[in-house]
This record gives sequence, C-alpha cells and structure tokens, in this order.
Amino acid sequence: MKKILVACVLILLPAWLFAGNPVQIPALFNIRLEFILFGLTLIGVALFHKHTLMVALIGLAAILAFKFIFDPGFNLLEHLFGHNSFKDQILHSDMRQGEWTILLNLLGLLLGFALLSRHFEESEVPDWLPKLLPDNWKGPLILLCMVFVLSSFLDNIAAAMIGGTIAIVVFKGRVHIGYLAGIVAASNAGGSGSVIGDTTTTMMWISGVPAINVLHGYIAAITAFACFAVIASLQQHKTQRIQEDPTRGYKIRWNKLILVLCILIGTILTNILFDFPALGVWIAILVGAIFVRTDWHELRNALPGSIFLLSLVTCASMMPVDQLPHASWQSAFTLGFVSSVFDNIPLTKLALEQGGYDWGMLAYAVGFGGSMIWFGSSAGVAISNKFHEAKSVAKWLANGWHVAIAYVVGFMVLLAVYGWHPEEIVKKESVPATEQVVR
Repeated sequence: MKKILVACVLILLPAWLFAGNPVQIPALFNIRLEFILFGLTLIGVALFHKHTLMVALIGLAAILAFKFIFDPGFNLLEHLFGHNSFKDQILHSDMRQGEWTILLNLLGLLLGFALLSRHFEESEVPDWLPKLLPDNWKGPLILLCMVFVLSSFLDNIAAAMIGGTIAIVVFKGRVHIGYLAGIVAASNAGGSGSVIGDTTTTMMWISGVPAINVLHGYIAAITAFACFAVIASLQQHKTQRIQEDPTRGYKIRWNKLILVLCILIGTILTNILFDFPALGVWIAILVGAIFVRTDWHELRNALPGSIFLLSLVTCASMMPVDQLPHASWQSAFTLGFVSSVFDNIPLTKLALEQGGYDWGMLAYAVGFGGSMIWFGSSAGVAISNKFHEAKSVAKWLANGWHVAIAYVVGFMVLLAVYGWHPEEIVKKESVPATEQVVR
C-alpha cells in the first residue's frame, strides 16, 4: 500500500506544480491523451492481474495529473460534487450532478453485499441446497437460473454474490472460471429487463423511460442465457460434480437467514424510494449487528476490489465523451462491447441525454455486455473478491468465451423478433423536494 501511495504522489506532483499554467490539450493521432491513458490502464489491468489495484490507482493518478495540467476547464470538486451547492442538491430533485452519489452507492453495495454473502454462508442454507439441486449437470444450471431470477428484482451484485456463495459450498470450493463468468452473466442478464434489477435500468426509469419499455430486453437476455448457461454448467460439472447429499450435521441458522432477507428487502425499498439501494443495505446491516454477530473482517477482503472498481469508474467518468454515435441498433450493439471495458453508468448517462435509443435494447447491451470481461461490471468485480483466480482477462476470455457469443446471439434475436424501436424521453421539470412533499 505504501508503494501505491508513493507512486500516486509522484505522478500527481507535477500536476500540483503546474496546475496554474494550463496549455492546449494535447492529442495523439486526433485521440485525446485521456483516452490513451485510460486504455493503457485497462491493458495494465489485463496484463498484471495480480496487481490490479496498483495499476488502477496509478492510472487514476495519471489521468488526474493530465487533467490538472492540460485541461483548464477541469475542476475535481465540481466533477465529484456537481455545480450546485450541497444544499441545492438536497432541496431539488436533480441530485445526480457529480459522481459522488454513484461512487458512494457502489462502495456501499460492494462492501455491504460482501457482508451479506458472509451472513448467507453462515446461515448454512448453502449446505442444505444439495438436497434440492439435481446431482448431474442440471444442478449448476438450476443455480444459474436462480441467479437470473434473483437479479430481476435485486441488484445484480447481490444476485452474483449469493450465487457465488452457494457455488463455493455445493462444488466444494472448486468452481470453474467459465462457470464464474456464467454467474456474472446470469446476474447481469436477469437485471437487464427490469428497472429495479440494474443501476442502468433504474437510471432510465428515473429519467422518464416507462418500465414496460425496457421489458423487451428480456427477449435478448433469455436467449443469451440459453446459450451460455448450458455450456457453463457442463464446464462446472466436468471440473467438480455438485455435492450429492447435504453436509451432515448442518443446522439452518434462522437469525442469519432473516438478516439476509432484511438486507435484500432494504435494498429493494431504498432503490425504489430513493434510487440509493446502498442505504437500505447498511441500515439493515447496522441494525442487524445489534442482534446477530457480524464478521466485520470480511470488509477487509472486499475493500481492495471495491477501491479498484471505484478507480476505474472515476477514470471512465473523466473521459471527454460529449456525445455517443448517432442512435441506431448498430451503435447500441457496439456499446455492448464498449461496456466490457468502459463503465456502463456514464455510457447510459450520455445515451439518456442524447435520446433516440431503443431503451430495452440498450439496457441489454450495456448491462449484459459488461459480463465479457471480469472488471466490465460491478458483479464481476464482486465475484473476483471471492474468487481471486478470476482476476485474469486471458483466463476469463479463454474459459468464458460462451458469454461473448451469447451476447451476439441474444442481440440479434432481439433485433429480428422485436426490431429497433427508438424513443425520445420527455424531460420532466425539476421540482423542489419541499413542493413534492406538499403535493
């Protein structure tokens, strides 16, 4: 950690010295250097998978240094907290100016669901599940189905963490990387057609896209699931058969299970009411800790992966992307691949501002597309915190190749069956929160 901090300080030092002397923003082959630095960061993450946190933090420091020195219009505080004062953000409905809400929510979810995963494991429900799951390759297939369904009304991180926790127990710790990719893909697919199943679809809903207008994303999601789930299940069955009988002597700990359910309920409620699911997660965790022993050491294990994802999200948010390509099914299809390396939240923001997209198609593309690489989605990063062997782009692509194929097949089936139906969003006027209460 000391080496990481020293490296960041050394890279930022020139920025602090020359920040008052802005010059013309440089580019290489008409590509602004922020993109090149971000690309080098992603390449570093792919090549040095044992040092991903260091690579991400150095990349973030380098991009910040570049912005401070060469971009006279860049203001870090405004980028993080918006142009309005904190008071104005609280009193008015437009509370998503700046990146702080997204970063805080992601951090809360990643750390909170790490504790949820630990509570679920200690409830001994995973030890009991082999009694229900088939003993052949259909067992891992049904588990992927469970993750898909859970993610339709839960955050995809929670669904992936629950699936990963069950997999550790029923497969005796031997989980194939292709199956891990399948768990992440199932969680992202399950949330792609539901406005409460993924951050991007929730953003669309809040911006004025009716819930029914993203529902057809499930045509692609279910098709993609049918493509990758069977292959991933066979990979897992060949690596480690599912445990045939429940572990002897297990006893379901109901207090742990009830706390898990309370956390999940809190996630759903605060997501719907406040667009901030992490709030419900932590209220339930902190209140539950009064009555149920909580293994706080689990936070230490989840913290490096959480900081890694926040670093990449912050890097992506500083890229000078003012407009996406003209809205079309071709551009939506391409954004799915972009989403595997570029955070889907800023992509969705830009798409909503631009308008003219088929929102169900876009939701599937940016949601499921992130499954193709382990750091392409928050669910993938969360899973990698439990399975460190997954932090290798080469291994993920070599073993989870079926996810990329499933993405293409699902998209093309959606296009053939449903077609391209773009929709403009009717912008709602911002109303002070005090007036909303009166109404």
